[in-house]
Amino acid sequence: MSKNILIVDDSASVRQVVSMTLKGAGYNVIEAIDGRDGIAKLDGKKIHLIISDVNMPNMDGISMVKEVKQMANYKFTPIIMLTTEGAEEKKRQGQAAGAKAWIVKPFEPAKMLQAVSMLVLP
Repeated sequence: MSKNILIVDDSASVRQVVSMTLKGAGYNVIEAIDGRDGIAKLDGKKIHLIISDVNMPNMDGISMVKEVKQMANYKFTPIIMLTTEGAEEKKRQGQAAGAKAWIVKPFEPAKMLQAVSMLVLP
């Protein structure tokens, strides 16, 4: 059974690249266009990992992480932030909210897959 990974990013091209990378490694991918859409996709199915952008309309990534961590079914779901945001302050906010890793775009697919394989739930 392949593992479900939720990608949350307002950029269709980023979702496409991340999705292709993950599918190529055998993961099942669910896409969301912003934090609010990401929360809506958490409808009870098992999600093994979430990869989220930080800066998005409607609900940003850090707000979404905080909300996910309040959800009983998903509070232990690991979250990787994938963002152009490299500022230490943002990273601290992300970690404080519950993000497990921080990958800065443009990313190397191999590095991202390495982080995914280390963090994805069994």
